[in-house]
Amino acid sequence: MTSTTPTPAKGPGFAEFVCLIAIMMALNALAIDAMLPALPAIGADLGVVNENTRQWVITAYLLGFGVAQLAYGPLSDRFGRKPILMVGIGIYVAFSVVAAFSHTFAVLLLARVGMGIGVAATRVLAVSIVRDRYEGRTMARVMSLSFLVFLGIPIIAPTVGQLVLLVGPWQWIFWVFALFGTSFMVWAAIRLPETLHPDDRREIRFAPIAQAFRYALTNRQAMLAMTFVIGGLFGFINSSQQIFFDVFEQPQLFTIVFALVACGIAVSSLLNSQLVERLGSRLISHSALIGFIVFSIIHAVIALSGHDNIWTFSILQGCKMFCFGLVAGNFGSMAMEPMGHIAGTASSVQGFISTIGGAGLGFFIGQSFDRTTVPLTLGFAILSSVALLLVLWAERGRLFKARHSHQQPVT
Repeated sequence: MTSTTPTPAKGPGFAEFVCLIAIMMALNALAIDAMLPALPAIGADLGVVNENTRQWVITAYLLGFGVAQLAYGPLSDRFGRKPILMVGIGIYVAFSVVAAFSHTFAVLLLARVGMGIGVAATRVLAVSIVRDRYEGRTMARVMSLSFLVFLGIPIIAPTVGQLVLLVGPWQWIFWVFALFGTSFMVWAAIRLPETLHPDDRREIRFAPIAQAFRYALTNRQAMLAMTFVIGGLFGFINSSQQIFFDVFEQPQLFTIVFALVACGIAVSSLLNSQLVERLGSRLISHSALIGFIVFSIIHAVIALSGHDNIWTFSILQGCKMFCFGLVAGNFGSMAMEPMGHIAGTASSVQGFISTIGGAGLGFFIGQSFDRTTVPLTLGFAILSSVALLLVLWAERGRLFKARHSHQQPVT
């Protein structure tokens, strides 16, 4: 049963609520990108001989983050949003402390998995909490404003990590994570009310989860293509520090260029919010995916010819991330179109598939690093091309315009 009774107006006002959701979303991005400048120090301190092995610090976190999303949707539908959010953030803080005390690489990786498991609650609950409290255009406004704040985190996170390293060892970065998470948990505990209406609580049953999983895997939509596009992004995150330190030998430019590349996603996301209602998700995302492929192929050709440098890399990578921003949001909404009746569980399932699949593809790209930009640029070209083939399959060969689907949703 779905209640139509509006949630009582209590708790934070509009501006504070937007900030709460934005910070909730930002915990994940900070835990990934702030680690990048510290990877050489971690490798040296914990005796990691193979430089590519350091990438497990990122991938271990993503694996925990991806798998745990399956649990948080059903748990929050049963026990409420706030208690599950508090448990998730508590796990994130606890394992951040464990990571700060890690004396072996194995313990650090286990701690990173734990951090990912904890913060996965924020990915699932952010949208659920907004949906509980607002609807229609107000909900869209909250999500847009929250996402605007969230987009700033990948821009500044590597700089945060670099600034911490200027005054202390890499372990201090995890103390920053713990402090940030604890501060948010206290803020949310005091100011964020329970948003799930008592009549909307559901029992935990395996059948709806299995149905959502089956439907997410079999419906001909954009989710599988999104997994390959995200794989390229994770490949960039895994390889970026080594490229700037070892290939271009410009470590001092790493945080600056990373921020500029991340700006490409921010700008395109803002542009998409202005254009999507007028032009439609398919026209924008399909056009952007083709642009993504073109820039990826050009970059791969330059890298294979041995002429890639810090300027060609930065400019072309920024162009690819601009296209990524136009693809990502639209593919996500398109994949959810036929699953409104199981939106919460479907969101968890899709987050699991895209994160785990993307992490695996990105890790393969990262492990192929050979002190050139060839593996990364080829990875982008191949994965984006596969994504286009999947889109053509999903849309039955028709790009740019929606097709009428006769597929019936699961019940």
